Amino acid sequence: MIHVVTEQTYDAEVLKSEVPAVVDFWAPWCGPCRMIAPIMEKLSDEYEGKVKFCKVNVDENQQLAANAGVQSIPLLVFYKDGKKVDESIGAVPEPVIRPKIDALL
Repeated sequence: MIHVVTEQTYDAEVLKSEVPAVVDFWAPWCGPCRMIAPIMEKLSDEYEGKVKFCKVNVDENQQLAANAGVQSIPLLVFYKDGKKVDESIGAVPEPVIRPKIDALL
């Protein structure tokens, strides 16, 4: 399951998450964002209960995107214990994303 996160829920859903979190900063008009969406869905099912997968619409949450330093989308940010530990920019394939998730566990 992918959690839709907003500026109001970001701290609770991501920074205070009891499990590592992967946040997908995206926008509906972004083609590469749509390309990685099925990968994120698949991985969220595989890692259910171990890693929380979240999506932030940068158009609707501009302040949050600015605070997170988002300059290009899609941007995947990997969090462990409330701290950013890695990121991935652009429409990268699953073999690039999976090891970053495994490193969180």
